[in-house]
Amino acid sequence: MTTRHPLAGRSAWTGSELAEAGDWVRRFDDGHLGEIDAALAGVKRLGGPAIGFAREAFALQRTAALLADVSEELENGRGAVRLRGLPVGRYGTDDLRRIFWGIGRHLGTALFQNARGEAMGEVRDETKLAEKTFDATEEGRVASARARSRSTGPLRWHTDRCDVIALLCVRNAMEGGVSKLASIPAIHNTMLARRPDLLELLCQDYWRSRPADEDGMPGGNVFAMPVFGFADGKITSQYSRTYVEQAQEVAGVPKLTAAQNEALDMLAAVAEEQCLHSAFEDGDIQLLNNHLIYHGRTAYADDAPSGRDRLLLRLWLATPNSRRLPDGFENLWGSTAAGAVRGGVVQPRGGTRIAA
Repeated sequence: MTTRHPLAGRSAWTGSELAEAGDWVRRFDDGHLGEIDAALAGVKRLGGPAIGFAREAFALQRTAALLADVSEELENGRGAVRLRGLPVGRYGTDDLRRIFWGIGRHLGTALFQNARGEAMGEVRDETKLAEKTFDATEEGRVASARARSRSTGPLRWHTDRCDVIALLCVRNAMEGGVSKLASIPAIHNTMLARRPDLLELLCQDYWRSRPADEDGMPGGNVFAMPVFGFADGKITSQYSRTYVEQAQEVAGVPKLTAAQNEALDMLAAVAEEQCLHSAFEDGDIQLLNNHLIYHGRTAYADDAPSGRDRLLLRLWLATPNSRRLPDGFENLWGSTAAGAVRGGVVQPRGGTRIAA
């Protein structure tokens, strides 16, 4: 068995510690907001779609320095940043998309989020819509992660297939929908102290699925990867229990042992024990390093007539200061090199994962 040690640094925190410190929340000041408005006017003069333009088209100076500090905090600090103060009520939906895309391009490269070419997702309740961004789940089978996220239900602990996930809260729900964040290094340390045997299992392969409504692949597309991996002394975790459960439905995939299930149960329990609950405010931009943070949410209730129907815009970003990943993780990421453009969903036509 590998000798393992606790992970040190500011990325190992509990929710109570992060709430008390408060340093994960940053605010746009009037100077930043003025620059953003000027950049928005500039990109609108150029014409074209609301998303897809280059970083240089959304000119920022002082705000770019703030975003560079945010990038450093995401990779080498807490792993989570909440940018607060964007007055979303002043803008139409297309302008909000332009602003969010422009800010995102100063942080990294945007990736496709499914095989249908989704570059900026809209996270909302789609269960009553005629057109959905997820496939219907066959009766008796595990509902996909995308179907869960596009409902009003709670979301279990997970990471997304990108270095950094960015969410802009356009409108909050009438109630609920509270964001839940947990430190992966802190969970690792707690499991090391309490049940090193179960931690060791999480450092070994678990079979997962590649669901059709995300990857556009035929059924039965599965792969094996550890929940926790390490390279250059840094941790990463690619995890969603839904994908593990879906893989169990595929013929030929080894059945989970009781100990493997116990390890997943403990991971979720420790995450719940140590997490931060933080409600969104309209205009918040939440940025999470998926190598360091698990995220989830509580269930929510909409009230569309009063304008309180939840809408989040979502970007998946590959970041230039990202960590190297362990050998074997290219199976999902495409590349393990530090700073590589990686993650996202390769498009059926053209073979690219890069939205811009």
